[in-house]
Amino acid sequence: MNFKTIFNILAAMLVLTGLFMIIPTLIAWGYGEPDLGGHLKSMALCVLVGSPLWIFTRKSRSLNSKDGFAIVTLAWILVALAGSLPFYLSGVIPNFTDAWFESMSGVTTTGASILGNVQTLPNLVNGIESLPHGVLFWRSFIQWIGGMGIIVFTIAILPLLGVGGVQLFKAEVPGPVADKIRPRVKETAKILWMVYVGLTVVETILLGISGMPWFDSICHALTTMPTGGFSTQNASIAAYGNPLIHYIIIIFMFIAGVNFTLHFRALSGNLKGYYKDPEFLTYLGITFGVTFFIYLNLASASSNWSHDNFLASMFQSVSILTTTGYGTTDYEIWPYFSQYLLLILMFIGGMGGSTGGGMKIARIILLLKYAATETRRMLHSRAIIPIRIGERYISEDVVRNTLGFFLFYMSIFMITTLILTTLNLDLSSSIGAAASAIGNIGPGLGAFGPTDNYALLHPIGKWMLTICMLLGRLEIFTIMVLFSRTFWK
Repeated sequence: MNFKTIFNILAAMLVLTGLFMIIPTLIAWGYGEPDLGGHLKSMALCVLVGSPLWIFTRKSRSLNSKDGFAIVTLAWILVALAGSLPFYLSGVIPNFTDAWFESMSGVTTTGASILGNVQTLPNLVNGIESLPHGVLFWRSFIQWIGGMGIIVFTIAILPLLGVGGVQLFKAEVPGPVADKIRPRVKETAKILWMVYVGLTVVETILLGISGMPWFDSICHALTTMPTGGFSTQNASIAAYGNPLIHYIIIIFMFIAGVNFTLHFRALSGNLKGYYKDPEFLTYLGITFGVTFFIYLNLASASSNWSHDNFLASMFQSVSILTTTGYGTTDYEIWPYFSQYLLLILMFIGGMGGSTGGGMKIARIILLLKYAATETRRMLHSRAIIPIRIGERYISEDVVRNTLGFFLFYMSIFMITTLILTTLNLDLSSSIGAAASAIGNIGPGLGAFGPTDNYALLHPIGKWMLTICMLLGRLEIFTIMVLFSRTFWK
């Protein structure tokens, strides 16, 4: 392994993360709030530690596939560690485990929070909305950076990573297949980020002119596009009673759950790409299908066929399917049928190549087609029956990868649930927390529902969930390969 190159890239990311802290520092200074010192210390620490290391290792550039897996995993851990510093050093989250949990949840776009109705700074009222503006912005910003991917972002803006870009891109981009738009990975990364930035700006403007305060509009746009879910309010989106705001966020959550390659092609004039893509059509069908059944269940149970029930049904369906995790209502008081549908959505997730988490719809389709194909082979044992999604034939390598991913995903979910039950958590809470962490969703069930937080979870549980968040965000194999004997031979 090229350790010098690995340290060079990690140092560059640490410095870059420190420089990003200038923004919350200026916000804290502008509002005259007490978190200013924490941001300054965090920024200085990142730059002073990262700069010398980057300078001493800057002449090394070569990368191989091993280095790519190591860099991607270590980069997410390093950025999460750096991201926790403003929370910890400002005193907003005085416990390091909680600061680490909040930061990892943000960077991996999970959205699970230990903040809420808990005391933070001594001179502040309880509640997320009473936190300093610099901290609120930083929570949102680390989700935005993590959404499209730290590595993809770095490839787009740091030419020094150009040589090893392919290895890093393949190791990080979510989905069964890393879809390149342009022959050069750096161009692909830039295009993806241009689309990402553009959609964020549009959503900010729409939320602002719809009546949401401009600071809140910026923060919510920064957490909608990465399907992160951190809000500036304790009540999440329920704090805004304007239905127009809810519909705007629904639209952009849905957009964020779509493969960004399709967005780029649509902007290039190829709108047919959407309805010709079987994964997108499935995504659309699941969205409206689950919304319909939840609305039917809610309305019939309460004899209330109002627009409010429809809006709540659609919002929560899109929020959970895209793994954003925003809330406009407490779905734990819904009928069990609706809660079960939401639990299923937690495992499905968005499209491959989107910022959403979960197993991804492409994998679900592939698993179903594989099951159907194996059933046909029982009748025709010698037949060669290829698996096809749309007009695309799926290779055996991708099928094996998908089956292995599914096995790992469900195994990690079950092991995490088992460990959480040993911490005196009820089964519903344990299942919800495990599914939420591995799927990068945020809210779960039971003690960790949409109106609760993770503050009272045992520290062992918090560290366990942060591992699951990282595994889910990096699609499991990127991390698991580091623990294989073959990797170190």
